[in-house]
Amino acid sequence: MGKMILVTGGARSGKSAFAEKITLQAGMHPAYIATAEIWDEEMNHRVALHQKRRSAVWQTYEAPQNAKLAIAEAGKAHDVILFDCVTMYLSNLLCRQQEPLVEAELENMTRAEMTRLLQAVKMLPEQVTVVFVTNEVGAGIVPENKLARFYRDLAGLANQQLAAAADAVYAVLCGIPLRIK
Repeated sequence: MGKMILVTGGARSGKSAFAEKITLQAGMHPAYIATAEIWDEEMNHRVALHQKRRSAVWQTYEAPQNAKLAIAEAGKAHDVILFDCVTMYLSNLLCRQQEPLVEAELENMTRAEMTRLLQAVKMLPEQVTVVFVTNEVGAGIVPENKLARFYRDLAGLANQQLAAAADAVYAVLCGIPLRIK
């Protein structure tokens, strides 16, 4: 298994820019696993900002779902992989659910998907580093609707599972990275 790093922080905290920086420091051939889906102009703008920061040295793998396959594929040709971001990926999974699921089922789904991502990382060659970016969404006010509360709780569970497996964890606050593990 290669090295795994988790970078967390709030919206616009600087976590993605920091993750890009440490990704480039960790290897010479970076891959970028993009989990966002563009549904509107605002999301298109956000994606464009991320793309603008990255040079042509990055190879992008689109993975709004089945990200374990993108991790495995990227690991064949790259020595470092940036996965941006876990909470967007979780949102994609949650929004694809056809029937209303109860909280326990959603928790099981989240744990199972994070386990699949971790297994994909474990299958990578030893020299590959994977940097996961995630949002810390549980530090704000309690959301007013049930789906948003489920999402907040599931993101917290996913972040805990990934942080427990990570070699290093950084929290980015106001653009300043703090190593917490």
